Amino acid sequence: MAERAFSAVIFDFGGVITSSPFEAFNRLEAERGLPQDFVRRVNATNPDDNAWARFERAEIGAAEFDALFAAEAKAQGHELTGADVLAVLAGTVRPAMVRALDQLKGAGYRIACITNNVPTGPQGLLGAGLARSEDRSDALEQIFARFEHVIESSKAGVRKPDPRIYLMMCEKLGLEPAACIYLDDLGVNCKPAAQLGMHAIKVTSGEQALADLSSRLGIALG
Repeated sequence: MAERAFSAVIFDFGGVITSSPFEAFNRLEAERGLPQDFVRRVNATNPDDNAWARFERAEIGAAEFDALFAAEAKAQGHELTGADVLAVLAGTVRPAMVRALDQLKGAGYRIACITNNVPTGPQGLLGAGLARSEDRSDALEQIFARFEHVIESSKAGVRKPDPRIYLMMCEKLGLEPAACIYLDDLGVNCKPAAQLGMHAIKVTSGEQALADLSSRLGIALG
């Protein structure tokens, strides 16, 4: 048997295993009469040190995020609180992606997850990558349990696209980046993975992601 080119597949969670949070943002913007992609514009301003980035690194709590995001939104000309944004973030699971996780494991591939998320607060707030639950019967926890390793920004204190978080995963897996495939719905997060030597797949839909991954590995997924 020929030696495999890849040993592990590393997944983002929100926007890959679940539907994209940007779809939820757009629905919220339409409901509030805000410009399309307004939330993305706020989060793209000062992207390494704004409220969203600091919350995903667990440097601030939910109340401070709520106020800081509101101030950033106001500076962009519109009223929107951080709590409003967090309330719409629970994406729907893509069943075909979950099946693919099981198929990959069955085929002998190692699977892992790197997710930018936020700490679970008093209201059980969720981040784009979804905060982890302590309930092992929870449907999302059953998905997380499939991964050999999970790195969460809110626990690691570092978030994508910082190259360190990808190298942390490689260290956990004991693999070189070139032995890994990485899937993410954001190009800005795929770029450092590719620069490190991973094969990066930008996810625009579940169908496209599985088609590209199936082609790269030479197995049918989904």
